[in-house]
Amino acid sequence: MKFGQVPVEEAVGALAAHSVRAGEMVVRKGTLITADIATRLKQEGVDTVIAARFEPGDIAEDEAAFQLAKILAGENIAVEKPFTGRSNLYAETAGVLIIDVDEIDRLNAVDETMTAATLPAYKPVVAGEMVGTIKIIPYAIPEILLQQGIESAGRSALQVAPYTRRTVGVVSTTLPGLKPSVIDKTLAVLGRRLEPTGARIVQDCRVPHEASALSRELASQAGGDAELLVIFGASAIADRRDVIPSAIEMAGGRVEHFGMPVDPGNLLLVGSIAGTPVIGAPGCARSPKENGFDWILHRLLADVPVTRADIMSLGVGGLLMEIVSRPQPRGGGESEGEE
Repeated sequence: MKFGQVPVEEAVGALAAHSVRAGEMVVRKGTLITADIATRLKQEGVDTVIAARFEPGDIAEDEAAFQLAKILAGENIAVEKPFTGRSNLYAETAGVLIIDVDEIDRLNAVDETMTAATLPAYKPVVAGEMVGTIKIIPYAIPEILLQQGIESAGRSALQVAPYTRRTVGVVSTTLPGLKPSVIDKTLAVLGRRLEPTGARIVQDCRVPHEASALSRELASQAGGDAELLVIFGASAIADRRDVIPSAIEMAGGRVEHFGMPVDPGNLLLVGSIAGTPVIGAPGCARSPKENGFDWILHRLLADVPVTRADIMSLGVGGLLMEIVSRPQPRGGGESEGEE
């Protein structure tokens, strides 16, 4: 593509690179300059314009953006009709956004003329939400360059994993200093968290904060109606040998990982019993504010695997808020810390 300032009479057949105002006449950016437009501009005293002219082998910005967007769009992703060199991608269903970060990086590294921007990987999204955008910077790019971008991007780098787990069982442990109203509020907060996912709480059980009582309840619920179990401890998990992880193992389950590099949310546990995933919720999960619990909850509801390695990779970006002061994290009952 040729680009630059040319005499107005030589701009016929090219695109106006910038809007031009001359008297009562306005030639908008991107307008194809015809012989009539050039004549009228000349009459208004315009001698030169900055114009873009396609060359053989060039692909117009809209077509290039659309081709790249279609390549990147995977399952449950819709591609919008392109405009001004941009093609947007939208979620077709509620779920968790899955991104092949390496493919997006490779595309963006091909050439400055092609760009792809997305929401963060694993972000919960709703139907109709924009999840990415492809923008071609100039008015056209060489077809050979576009092909390099297509090859670098691969296919289906963006997709939405829909929420598939719809039923959640909750087990809350109790201690003398923990008021029932605290548990009630916790369940209400969880219910609101679940609303965008279409999931609901189907079991609400409360047992003493001791491993034997908790293990019996977990064993009875695992493999039942609840597709995901969430444990809210009266006291935060302090160690892998603490009440909640011990109860999971006593119930025949396993602890996949304890602790996560996300703050608030450090004291989260992920495990499973009889194939049912289990989350040992951190104290901050009682709050409606975003914390590490949200990240893991949404992934599991969308049946996105959460491994030890996945959790340990969350540190960059894992500082969700600055906490100037907080209660002692190993307190009990209502004084429980944010972890």
